[in-house]
Amino acid sequence: MNIGIDIGGTNIACGMIDESGTVAYRKSIPSKGNREKTAILDDIAGLINELKCRAEGSAAAVGIGVPGIVSKDRDFIQYCPNINLSRLHIKKEIERRTGLAAFADNDGNLAALAEHEAGVLKGFQNAVLLTLGTGIGGGIIVGGRVIRGANGLGAEVGHMVIGENYYDCNCGKNGCFETFASASALVRHTKRLLDGPGASSLKGLEGIDAKAIVEAAKNGDRLANESYSRFIHYLGIGIVNLINILDPEIIALGGGLANAGEFLTGPLEGKVESLLLSSDFPHAEIKLAGLGVDAGIIGAAMLARKMQQ
Repeated sequence: MNIGIDIGGTNIACGMIDESGTVAYRKSIPSKGNREKTAILDDIAGLINELKCRAEGSAAAVGIGVPGIVSKDRDFIQYCPNINLSRLHIKKEIERRTGLAAFADNDGNLAALAEHEAGVLKGFQNAVLLTLGTGIGGGIIVGGRVIRGANGLGAEVGHMVIGENYYDCNCGKNGCFETFASASALVRHTKRLLDGPGASSLKGLEGIDAKAIVEAAKNGDRLANESYSRFIHYLGIGIVNLINILDPEIIALGGGLANAGEFLTGPLEGKVESLLLSSDFPHAEIKLAGLGVDAGIIGAAMLARKMQQ
């Protein structure tokens, strides 16, 4: 039995995974990522220790998915723009707090690992997974293996620059993919439009999130559709860049925005086809990820298992 932790910009999710890859127990708490590192680490360790108790001594190790750059040795978080965990020896800190062997990797890499072993990417040798959440995570499969790059930086697709934007990314650059095509980007642009003229069912609502915007767009809200169309446009640009560079067999979409289903994949396929280098040449099919919100914790637990072999 291994434990998987998926650290996100909004929530920290955990799960206990058995040998078949089934999630035996799961729990999620808010990330509150602007806090001191110690407070965040204590929350992560608290989740792990709770699962250890439930495992009754059968917990072997813990894998941790991080929304940032993790060293090639899977022990040090170099940079984490959406939560205060940069420059942190995550392996040492978690092992000290829990007594379990701990291993970390980029959350997109781990979600891709899970989807490749047990989800929609299974059987494909060359594939890409994009997770559309607070930011954009990415995982790249080449020759049947997750590609991490020479230093662990591989697949930071959320920070490829695809244009000039009206605000800077949390990483400090302007024009990052995730400032155009993440859930946070969709919310931010919609709120910008709501400050202007024009009627919308979203005006006056408290705590507008991506789910509410998608629902409003489905129901014909003009302003929500304007914002959603911009999101689709830039998501299409990023995907075509990945197709041109990697030529994958399949691109899977996960994260919270993937819950939009056909309302996401339908217009996105049309946008991608309009931007392709050659419209009559075979290109990657776009599908929804198969493991849903569990992909990150399943992949993290798979990492823990692999690192002990």
